[in-house]
Amino acid sequence: MKSLLSTLRPAIGTTVLLTVLLGGVYPLVTTGILQLGFKAQAQGSLIKDADGKVIGSSLIGQNFDQPKYLWGRLSATGTAPYNAGASSGSNLGSNNPALLDAVKGRVAALKAADPLNAKPIPVDLVTASGSGLDPEVSPAAAAYQVNRIAQARGIGVESVKSAIAKSTRGRDLGVLGEARVNVLEVNLRLDGKLK
Repeated sequence: MKSLLSTLRPAIGTTVLLTVLLGGVYPLVTTGILQLGFKAQAQGSLIKDADGKVIGSSLIGQNFDQPKYLWGRLSATGTAPYNAGASSGSNLGSNNPALLDAVKGRVAALKAADPLNAKPIPVDLVTASGSGLDPEVSPAAAAYQVNRIAQARGIGVESVKSAIAKSTRGRDLGVLGEARVNVLEVNLRLDGKLK
């Protein structure tokens, strides 16, 4: 009996100590450091309107389908677009008829919305991202939509280009990733809710 107790005591003590350290102290310390150094990112990179109301996150896309808005990538999260709880890719191969039908449908929608646009359609406007939550499009995808947005809003092309330019980020550290345009930010700028 004494041998069993002497064996269990260090195991229980280690379990309690590690639970307190790794389940309590460590998360509190890292949360505190992040709140001090990276407050916006630690709170979800939330975007607020002029009244301070949260209207989205710069990290999760939103569904925009009106002609006056910049359209983002397709969402593969099912019937509720950009549902973070259902984040996944479509897992459809390039020869899958369902993927080809979805691409053809999106191409038709883009051409119907802007029939005079003769530019080639960027691939990110007709395919979904790996997560189905992508909040950004390529600069080419944003540029493709400029005329449609300007016409739908009754504003000059330069105003739309300016909103896109303010919402464009280059490569991280100058070399990682690609340039990208945050769709929500552009649309908020176009609506006058973000400077």
